[in-house]
Amino acid sequence: MGRLAAASLVGTAIEFFDFFVYGTAAALVLGPLFFPTFSPLAGTLAAFGTFAIGFVSRPLGSVLFGHVGDRYGRRPVLFASLLLTGCATVAVGCVPTYGTIGIAAPVLLLVLRFLQGLGLGGEWGGAVLLTAEHAPANRRALWSSFPQIGPSIGFLLANGVMLALSVGLSDAEFRSWGWRVPFWAAGVLAAVGLLLRSSLAETPQFEKLSAAGQTAGAPLAEVARDHWRLVLLTAGALAIGYATFYTVSTWALAYGTERLGVSSTVMLTCVMAAVAIKGATTPFVAILADRWGRRPLCLAGCAASALWMFPMVALLHTARPFLMFLGFLGALLAFITMFAVVAAYLPELYEPRVRCTGAAVGYNLAGVLGGALTPIVATALSDGGSGPPWGVAAYLTVVALVSLGCFALLPETLPARVGAERRAEPEPVST
Repeated sequence: MGRLAAASLVGTAIEFFDFFVYGTAAALVLGPLFFPTFSPLAGTLAAFGTFAIGFVSRPLGSVLFGHVGDRYGRRPVLFASLLLTGCATVAVGCVPTYGTIGIAAPVLLLVLRFLQGLGLGGEWGGAVLLTAEHAPANRRALWSSFPQIGPSIGFLLANGVMLALSVGLSDAEFRSWGWRVPFWAAGVLAAVGLLLRSSLAETPQFEKLSAAGQTAGAPLAEVARDHWRLVLLTAGALAIGYATFYTVSTWALAYGTERLGVSSTVMLTCVMAAVAIKGATTPFVAILADRWGRRPLCLAGCAASALWMFPMVALLHTARPFLMFLGFLGALLAFITMFAVVAAYLPELYEPRVRCTGAAVGYNLAGVLGGALTPIVATALSDGGSGPPWGVAAYLTVVALVSLGCFALLPETLPARVGAERRAEPEPVST
């Protein structure tokens, strides 16, 4: 389990490095380089628009790779998704700017971002099922939480490289070529990830399904016919997690540097410190989920998110580093109270034959609802006025309440509790 968890963690860290480095670049440099004819606000919105395309393609990736995972195995998904995302990310670092090739520059950026999202849409389902379907039932949340640490590591790597480059290079050098370095580094990381995953075994549950000839012929059709309500509920439930994370990691960077005049170095440091603590907390929250259940923690995380959005915006608006860090930390701890759990929770909600498709589609559809729209909506809501952007806080609070309602409608899946409930049911009377 340790080797499997490590391989899943490293793979998701690499793929999320690829995905996050684009978000940081969109907040800091892509607007003026690829949309120079726009106003600063419009350029930022356009850059976040290309950022959002990656989320739109993630559900498509989960459908494509989910079909592979449910029909041919979880293992092939891990290779194909990592290869696609890595190649697309390296290519982003090679795209000439608007000043060199004109309108073709943002178009190429859009296409490559779409491919990034396509690969990442398949990665999560494959990596999570690799651990969840190998793990013992009483420690499933703990082992499944390791792929959920990957996004924190990927974010820290992406922003750490960006921070080092922004400090070590002049502004002109950073805008000229420095921002491209993390995208080029993705090729090396992808090669390392593929090597680590080359010796992984298929999951026992899929091997059992395959041996019995019970794999799904058309998993998406089965999910749409039998589990559509579950997909919509999980997407709505997880939307606040995405909205919170990308408010902190993407919109806040742009707002702090452009509106508050805080240096990008300070903003990145505040966000990275909060993300580091969030990542370190992940397995401890998962242990609680194995003891007390998945649903109670998800409900608590949603409630905490709804209560914290206004304080977070107020702390951000102070432009004081420590207070901004506290605002980000509170939001991300509420976030991880949910997302440390969902790697075990979502697979348990779906039957094994369509699990890769169902869990991944619900998870990535939430990314469209929460992650794709939030930086754009927040940027528009924070335009104008000198006070704190309360509209952003109100928007996030509403999303949190919607997610809370969706989690309230989902069942508990803790194996010990579900087993006890089944044992308590009366035995059928023979006649």
